[in-house]
Amino acid sequence: FGGINLEDIKSPEAFEIERRLKEELDIPVMHDDQHGTAIISGAALLNGLEIVGKNIQNVNVVVSGAGASAISCAKHYVKLGVTKENIILIDSKGILTKKRMEKGELNQYKEEFIRDIPEGDLAKAMIGSDVFLGLSKGGLVSKEMISTMADNPLIFALANPDPEILPTEINEVRSDAIIATGRSDFPNQINKPVLFCCNKTSILPKKQTTHSDVKIWEKKEETHGAQARCHRHDRPVGVRVEQ
Repeated sequence: FGGINLEDIKSPEAFEIERRLKEELDIPVMHDDQHGTAIISGAALLNGLEIVGKNIQNVNVVVSGAGASAISCAKHYVKLGVTKENIILIDSKGILTKKRMEKGELNQYKEEFIRDIPEGDLAKAMIGSDVFLGLSKGGLVSKEMISTMADNPLIFALANPDPEILPTEINEVRSDAIIATGRSDFPNQINKPVLFCCNKTSILPKKQTTHSDVKIWEKKEETHGAQARCHRHDRPVGVRVEQ
């Protein structure tokens, strides 16, 4: 085999399987739920922040979900420049906090993103946030939650087949949001198949066995290793901009 692509393995088993394979094999190993989602959503993050004129180091990011995809995306966002302390992850029981870790509620993989802040739910975490990344399940986000976000928010509701909140619902309460989903029937799709071909053709010839040291995205779309490209328009399709 030239390489291995892991698919649909739940967390935390996904991390252990990937680690073992990388230790024992000398061919590339990729878990597309982790690396693919991180690469393509990271590209969207950089493009979106450039459009709204926000500094990546200053934005507050809320991630709905704390499985393999969510943790990998959070790690990648930090590499792209997001301040780690500005990222909040939420699982089915609430914000990943130091108190919950001390109570034994969180596994070792979630530990990296625990915050020493009061416990709370998704609604509390979203207040004042600049970026929402949904990697959980449909219908979790209400219009009221969206209305509490900062000005010009990026809203990536990527749960499939039903996003955390529909674009039409967002547009009812926000006219300044950049909206994306994981579906091809809505504008601004963020989905890992978009980058599969360029990713595989980049890492297979080089026989890179890990992604951790691969510089996967630069602002001017110069790439090393795995590659992600977002098509840009003067005004992104489906985004309403206040004049």
